[in-house]
Amino acid sequence: MNLFSFFKKTDKVGADSAIDSNKLVQDTEASSDDKEVTTKLSLHPDWNVPLEQQYVFSFLANELEPLQPNQLSLAAINIEEDKKSGAWYVKAFFRSSIPNNIELGEIGLIIVDKDGKRLASKEFDFKELGTLPPESARPWVFKFEKEYLETKEIPEDGWTIAFNLIALRGHQLELDESWKKQLPQKKQELLAKIVKDLPKLGRKEVNFTGLQARVRDDNSLMVSIFIRNGNDQAINLEQLPLEIIDANGKLVAKGSFKLDPALTVQGNSTKPWTFIFPAKTVNAEGADLSRWTAKVVQ
Repeated sequence: MNLFSFFKKTDKVGADSAIDSNKLVQDTEASSDDKEVTTKLSLHPDWNVPLEQQYVFSFLANELEPLQPNQLSLAAINIEEDKKSGAWYVKAFFRSSIPNNIELGEIGLIIVDKDGKRLASKEFDFKELGTLPPESARPWVFKFEKEYLETKEIPEDGWTIAFNLIALRGHQLELDESWKKQLPQKKQELLAKIVKDLPKLGRKEVNFTGLQARVRDDNSLMVSIFIRNGNDQAINLEQLPLEIIDANGKLVAKGSFKLDPALTVQGNSTKPWTFIFPAKTVNAEGADLSRWTAKVVQ
């Protein structure tokens, strides 16, 4: 791998983005020392680095600020755009202040500007970076193809490359305050387990999964649905046109729901919500609601 041409004498180290190492690394030795850690330059063992390039890496590494103990960090350097493909080549140091070797797997990264606005998001296989020695900093280039960019303009000074903490925490149940008040703790835990066992969502996928359906005495249909957000950013639903299909493919109900205020589902979360179809929109005669599907009408 020859990434040397990306790193130049004119490069400057920018903002650092650090997190506690336990968010990414489990069962690792933690330092009991509370002194700041000055990380040492570590080059990938497969690299055959020319002497002049070693000086460039050393110069950049010497600009890095110390870390607190037991941290992992990404220190921004520069972004270069591929004029043909539109991809961004993001130069950074991957840093560790923990006292032992680490090797990571798939991890989501984001780029944000100086005001905190997200500009790009992508998952990377950190195994390609190799094993990072204790208290060290390894230069790397992270390629964000055009499809992963959320802007056309390369940011000005003050941008950061950071670990995507929403993606790191895993998919989770999000309960509205009204649900928290109504549901006993055991039922909340049951819902969380159901959410955990559901099939994994694709990147940026939004899915509607039926939870419970009941025809009421007035012939209206009450359904509770899991709204599943695979994005790592929140979504807002203002209008939701829904169809309910029973186990035999029969259309049981159809209606459009105006949500005011908008229903927000946080990133990488599933929120249950209840919808009531008026009797005039329901055809439940002979319906088999032992299994059913909620379908968003385009």
